[in-house]
Amino acid sequence: RVYLGNQLIEASFVRRVNRFLAVVELDAVEERVHVANSGRLRELFVPGARVWLNPAANPGRKTAYDLALVEADGVLVSADARLPNALVAEAIAEGIFAEFGKPETIVRESTFGESRFDLMLEGEGARRYVEVKSVTLVENGVGLFPDSPTVRGAKHLNTLAEAVEAGHRAAVVFVIQRRDANTFATNDEADPALAEAFRSAVDTGVNAYAFNCLVSLREIKLDRQLEIVPFKAIAGSQGQGL
Repeated sequence: RVYLGNQLIEASFVRRVNRFLAVVELDAVEERVHVANSGRLRELFVPGARVWLNPAANPGRKTAYDLALVEADGVLVSADARLPNALVAEAIAEGIFAEFGKPETIVRESTFGESRFDLMLEGEGARRYVEVKSVTLVENGVGLFPDSPTVRGAKHLNTLAEAVEAGHRAAVVFVIQRRDANTFATNDEADPALAEAFRSAVDTGVNAYAFNCLVSLREIKLDRQLEIVPFKAIAGSQGQGL
């Protein structure tokens, strides 16, 4: 789990300036805050939405706060794309991923080929590369990734497949940073190239996992492993909702 501390401050969302900057209203004054998430998050960042801010660790920074949480239809959502890496690393160390065994070392930010992956595990004479993806979009109980085209995401999946072909092991973990997802699917409509790269990677031998999270004003933690389903099956059963 990742603790959010006890200094969260409630504010109201006003507008997004760019990928990493937003404006909120705090004590009747507009305040610029850092957004640690390059996704569009359009379904979350709507004017008037309740948000919670975390004071920046560096007092000399241009923005005094990080945008930590957003409330969407009564559900708390973590907007910080940095947190899933720590959640997955902790889960691996605790043995939640039984298929991974007990790695002797867990290395953050490890490079293979032309990609840098979030985690690299070594143990029992084997090496496993793990890429973690933050998910915030949920529609009709289905977590969807991505919410907009991401060339980098498809590249990571293709390189994971290359790692398997080179004799290593590889996995991608989708962390849905909210509690209201029951299944997960790639968002084929938003990014067909990534969806195809995902299917190809899995066919090559890349393991795929998805988890939802329990999010509160104090902490965020992994909750349940979710079934990964084909997007076309979801779209076909739920009509135009996806």
